[in-house]
Amino acid sequence: MPNTVQVDTPHKVQKEVFPNGLVVITEPMEHVHSVSVGIWLRSGSRREPTALNGISHFIEHMVFKGTTRRSAEDIAREVDSVGGMLDAFTSKEMVCFNTRVLDEHLAKVFDVIADMVLEPKFAEDEIEREKSVILEEIRMTQDNPEDLVHELFTQNFWYPHALGKPILGTPETVGAFSRDTLRSWFHERYSPNNMVITAAGHLTHAQLLDLVAARFADRPAGNPLTSETTPVAAPHITVRTKHELEQVHLCLGVSALPMTDRRRFAVSVLSNVLGGGMSSRLFQNIRERQGLAYAIFSEMNSYRDAGVLSVYAGTSLETVSQLVRSVLEEFRRMKDEPLPEEELRRAKDHLKGATLLALEGTGQRMTSLARYHIYFDRHYTAQELIAMLEEVTAADVQKLAQEFFQSERIAASVVGNLNGFQLTRDQLVL
Repeated sequence: MPNTVQVDTPHKVQKEVFPNGLVVITEPMEHVHSVSVGIWLRSGSRREPTALNGISHFIEHMVFKGTTRRSAEDIAREVDSVGGMLDAFTSKEMVCFNTRVLDEHLAKVFDVIADMVLEPKFAEDEIEREKSVILEEIRMTQDNPEDLVHELFTQNFWYPHALGKPILGTPETVGAFSRDTLRSWFHERYSPNNMVITAAGHLTHAQLLDLVAARFADRPAGNPLTSETTPVAAPHITVRTKHELEQVHLCLGVSALPMTDRRRFAVSVLSNVLGGGMSSRLFQNIRERQGLAYAIFSEMNSYRDAGVLSVYAGTSLETVSQLVRSVLEEFRRMKDEPLPEEELRRAKDHLKGATLLALEGTGQRMTSLARYHIYFDRHYTAQELIAMLEEVTAADVQKLAQEFFQSERIAASVVGNLNGFQLTRDQLVL
C-alpha cells in the first residue's frame, strides 16, 4: 500500500503504520461471516485535568449526536438497516468506538464510524441535552450501591492522582463544558497518531487498509501525548451512610501489579482462587458455608503503571464485621499456605477456558488486538497466553499473596444504612 510502512507480526495478524502515525491491525477469521472493527484512542480519563474531568466520556457521547454529513438518526438508521451493532466506551486509559457487522456491509458501516470520529458536529442544543443525560448517568451511579462503593474505593485509593477521578466526571465539571472546550479537546486528542484501528473477522488486511486510507490517510498528525505521573496507592478507609439501603456494601483491596508485569498471570490465578467463581474460596466459605452474602467476588484492575486487587460483597449490618474477618482470613490463607495442586489446576483450567471461549468471537479478537498493541506493542497468540498461564506455580501465587496482603496496604470502602457502624484500621489487621 503506498505511503505506508509495513510492520510484520506473527501468524495471521498484520499491522500497518501510516506516515501520520495511525496504526491499523487486522486478524482474519475465515470461518465467520461478520467483522468487528474498533477505532481506539490511547487517551482516557486519567489524562484529563481536574477542571475537564469527564470530557473524554462526554465527547464519546457527542459523536453519536451527529456529524457534518449525518444526523444522529442517520447514524442509527444506517447501522440498523444492515443489522449491525454500534457501541462505544470510555475507560481510564482509552476510548473505543466499535461496530460488528456482516462482512458484506463493512464498507458502509466503516464510513459511518469513521465519520463519527473525524467530523462530529458538536451542535449547541445537543451539548445541552447531553449534559442532562450524563448528569442522570452520574445520579444513577450514586443510586446504585455496588457502583457507588467501587467508585468511592477507586477515587480514594488513587487520590489525588487523575486515575482515581470518575470517568463520568462530576456535575460541576460536566455542567461547565462548552462547545469550544469540547472542540479543543477533540482536535487535540482525536489525531491519527493517537489512534489505533483494529478489525477481526471475515476480511482481508488490504480491504481494511483501503477503507482506512480513504478517510484517514490525509489527516495530519497531532502533538504526541505527554508522559504521565505514576499513581501511588492510598490505603484509605471510606464510609458513606445511605439510609435507604437494606444492605451494607463493602469493597476491600490492595495495590497489585500493572498490566505490563509478566507476573499478572500469577495474579489472575490468585484472584480466581480467591473469588473468581462459584468454586472460589470466598464464594464457598462466605456464601455457601456461612451464608453471609449473596454476591461476593474478587477482581483485578490493571493499568499501564499500576494495579489493584479488590473484593466486593454485600451483606447485612449485623454481619458486616464477621464478613470482614472472613475475607481477611482468606487473605491469610493465601499468604500462609501454598495452593494445593488440584486447586491450582482448577484455577488454570478456568482461566484457560474463559480465555479461549472469549477469543472465539470477533469482538474479543478485535479488542485484544488493540490492547496488546497499546500496552505491549506486540501481539500475543492464544497459545502464548496459555503457555504463560501454565508457567505459574503455587510458589508464585503465594509469594504475591505475601507481597499484597499486608495490613498497612489494605484499603476499604463501605456504603449502607450504617447506624453508627465504623470500620477501623484495627479491624483490618492480618
